[in-house]
Amino acid sequence: MIVTPGKISGIDLTFTAPPSKSYTHRALIAGALAGGKTTIFRPLEAEDTRLTAGALRSLGVAVEDQPGRIIVTGCNGALPNRRPTTLNLDNSGTSLRLLTTLALLCQYPVTLTGSARMQERPIGPLARALPALGGTVEFLQEDGYPPLRVSGKLLGGPVVIDGSMSSQFISSILMAAPYAQKEVEVIIPAPPASASYLDITLSVMEAFGAKVERTGYGRFVVSTADRYQGRRYTVEGDYSSASYFFAIAAICGGRVTVKNLAPDSVQGDRRFLEAISAMGCTVMYGKNTVTVENSGELKGIEFDMATSPDTVQTLCMVASMARTPTTITGISHLKFKESDRINGTADRLRALGGDVTVGDDRITVRPAPLHGGTIDPANDHRTAMSFAVLSLGIGGVTITDPACVNKSFPGFWESLKGIIP
Repeated sequence: MIVTPGKISGIDLTFTAPPSKSYTHRALIAGALAGGKTTIFRPLEAEDTRLTAGALRSLGVAVEDQPGRIIVTGCNGALPNRRPTTLNLDNSGTSLRLLTTLALLCQYPVTLTGSARMQERPIGPLARALPALGGTVEFLQEDGYPPLRVSGKLLGGPVVIDGSMSSQFISSILMAAPYAQKEVEVIIPAPPASASYLDITLSVMEAFGAKVERTGYGRFVVSTADRYQGRRYTVEGDYSSASYFFAIAAICGGRVTVKNLAPDSVQGDRRFLEAISAMGCTVMYGKNTVTVENSGELKGIEFDMATSPDTVQTLCMVASMARTPTTITGISHLKFKESDRINGTADRLRALGGDVTVGDDRITVRPAPLHGGTIDPANDHRTAMSFAVLSLGIGGVTITDPACVNKSFPGFWESLKGIIP
């Protein structure tokens, strides 16, 4: 367990953002499907990305780990699994969802499963879309949930998919689409959750040579004439992980600079900076750095975080230190993450003295005197990291199961070693 010290203030710190988990997953998949070799520089080395790499190896792709890089020998869209294959993706929803459509490019059927929590996370909208593309999906336990067996061929054509629960359902189809037998047209009838992650998906696809015609977030047409080509690819820094460092400045007061961040990144979690700026922080951009300063009281805001899901909990922590209420909207899909992040965050803040109310698509945090306590993150990495940041502002918090951060940010506690013993 991690026990935080007393309240700290007036900090002046510099951190380096770890590589992006979202980009690493997608680069691994594009490299695996590409023609020729891909070298991925500065990949995120974490539990989730290792699960994706391991699954690709199980499907017959050569994935070689080297210091600071991963070398992937592409299969040119024909995944050579030699027998029916089971992929256990543990608690990595991104891995399981992105690889589901990929299974239609395999020689033999693929079964995708995971942890007990993974088997509670719905995948029905993606599974129901695949038959239109040539796939067959069989649920092995509960309808609409893993484990599921996927077989068939990726024929292509038009497909309608509901992305209101997760944009990863859409990304799954998009990433495999260049290898369909005919052009794939993806139609999304309602605004997708976490739409900014589709921008990440397209960014990686196009970097590897794919061509996608889009109409906003409602329609994507993927060419089958332009397929992925192996290349040298460098993973950019992660704004989701950097949010914890920015929040330290907001909560404790002082100045934090984070290196290894692209100022023009399409990552939706950049909006966290807009939120804390509206609350009273000063945000300054350098060539590859972002600096946040806070020298006064924080004020509450109303803010839509629909495109920034992984920083909602972090913003709740900042909001709990503000002098007026904060309401965060656009968050209904957070119920389906590694834990129910809406009610789980509210319950844990209340345990520390917080005043929190929850609606179907919103959470409101009001000013209240906070105190120390024990936080069990329930194996949710983002819960552990967000409450660790809050603990620096109130002191006396014990966080159990600190190793759960290895899912996305194995170096998190090491980064804070100058603050938390």
